[in-house]
Amino acid sequence: MVEIVSLGLSSFKISGKEISVVCDPYRDDAVGLKLPKVEADVVTISHNHSDHNNQDGVRGQYICFDAPGEYEIKGAEIVGIKSYHDDKEGKERGLNTVFVFEIDDLKLCHLGDLGHDLSSEQIERIDGIDVLFIPVGGHVTIDAKKAARIVAEISPKIVIPIHYRVGTRSDLEPVEAFVKEIGKEPKVVTEIKIKPKDLGDDLEFYILSPKK
Repeated sequence: MVEIVSLGLSSFKISGKEISVVCDPYRDDAVGLKLPKVEADVVTISHNHSDHNNQDGVRGQYICFDAPGEYEIKGAEIVGIKSYHDDKEGKERGLNTVFVFEIDDLKLCHLGDLGHDLSSEQIERIDGIDVLFIPVGGHVTIDAKKAARIVAEISPKIVIPIHYRVGTRSDLEPVEAFVKEIGKEPKVVTEIKIKPKDLGDDLEFYILSPKK
């Protein structure tokens, strides 16, 4: 079983039997939220912006992955895939690393601050995703319409929107725009626990609110 808890904006803690991962921890002043006290075995940083790169805010003796590559730790496989924070090959906002995790027979993908359509090669490397974390707020990433198109291309079992209007991030679009594009009512929860045998054929749509 894998447990997923939201820490706010694009940051999540993913916990399996043997490993815990924190994705994209943020600086409080960059988001207008307080990063909860959290420990992890692994921290992943999609790109070097203060709303995604606060690894010092995570406790424990963790390993940090912040670049493309293939990694294996505590029985989990982690793959970082090169992408861009904008649609101009990173010329405006730099590089972005998409991370794919295989933990306890589940395959999860965190797209970070993806700013463009995925290439056929990238989609092939992201094939077979069970849980997709996808930015939807626009302005500095893909917007709701493009996000919905990528969801259709990847066909995950579960989709979780990230990087939309929260805290002081009024520059981002609200999550409701993505809800409208998906055309499906989300389940709003603070955490989800997933077993591979419980995954169905129909898309499940969750909005995760940070735990207080």
